[in-house]
Amino acid sequence: MYNNSKDIVWVDFDSLENFMIDVFKGIEVPEEDARICADVLITSDKRGIDSHGIGRLKPIYYDRIKAGIQSPKTNIEIVNDGPTTAVIDGHNGMGQVIAKKSMALAIEKAKKMGLGMVAVRNQPIMGLPAIML
Repeated sequence: MYNNSKDIVWVDFDSLENFMIDVFKGIEVPEEDARICADVLITSDKRGIDSHGIGRLKPIYYDRIKAGIQSPKTNIEIVNDGPTTAVIDGHNGMGQVIAKKSMALAIEKAKKMGLGMVAVRNQPIMGLPAIML
């Protein structure tokens, strides 16, 4: 395949992030969740981890939602909740949203008790670890 630098089109990160938000919203991901997902994906690209960025938008998220494999609406259920730990069922919603909310719960528990740990089940592969959030 012939590739000339004249053929390369550079798109700024803000435009890509806004595009991803629009795509997610177009497949019924709520706006707040779409923003979380787009932020995680674009941050991956900004860090040079192209394999887990915008390149996953179509083959992973769009296709899985359209196929009914993944839910565009994230319904998080706390299955077990203790003072320092919790188990969350993500019901195959958006992994980035599940990770962010799970991490927030773990941080809340750690601030109160000195330790916080949350396990998650039924969370689709999301790309980067929740630490990015």
